[in-house]
Amino acid sequence: MTPVEFALLALVILVAACLQGSIGFGMGMLAAPFIALVDATLLPVLVIVLAMIVTLIVLVLDRASLDLRGAGWALAGRVPGSIVGAGLVAVMSTAVLSWAVAVVVLLGVVVSLRGWRPRVTRTTQALAGAMSGIMGTSTSVGGAPMAIVWQASEGPRLRGTMSAFFLVGSSLSLVALLLWGVVPSHALLTAAWMVPFAIAGVVLSRFVNRFLNRTRTRSLALGASALGAVTLIIARLVGLG
Repeated sequence: MTPVEFALLALVILVAACLQGSIGFGMGMLAAPFIALVDATLLPVLVIVLAMIVTLIVLVLDRASLDLRGAGWALAGRVPGSIVGAGLVAVMSTAVLSWAVAVVVLLGVVVSLRGWRPRVTRTTQALAGAMSGIMGTSTSVGGAPMAIVWQASEGPRLRGTMSAFFLVGSSLSLVALLLWGVVPSHALLTAAWMVPFAIAGVVLSRFVNRFLNRTRTRSLALGASALGAVTLIIARLVGLG
């Protein structure tokens, strides 16, 4: 990695961590396409490790608003989803999966913008958690399903619950990848170098959050979901990853 690539990667991580700290997800959506351009072998490990650190910090800051029950049902789906996602990384290209994910997410965003809000039940949360596990473990982009299900939540509740979900979920994804033997050491080393920039992004998000109400948080969450789907499509069209 050249010094210029390192600097640009650090900037992307800082901005992505700021988004994650503001709405509870989005790190992979912004960072993954650029990381794939620099070095595709860093994915998904680099994003997963940094997301674990960022979500731990956000969870501590917004722990009072955590919906523990909702996070629990989502995690019940995340476990099998992570195993499936890790298996996909080990045995096949993620191109077809990425296309399917992008289409499903965009459809969910479109119907949400038209006024549809899924009922927040045990079933919908578990199903969203499973989809998030498959997406997050195999492509680094796993926030959209949870954002669509929890889109009506206020900022602190969304951040706290999403952070609890992703902290445990990312840990499960990393363990699954380790068990499948697809965690390159250079990805862990790069993650260590990027930690200060990820933390700086969380600090920056504390200032951004002052301007977010429920409507703006929902719009930002759905917008980030759409951005993640579009970036996945672009990455596949130009042959990244």
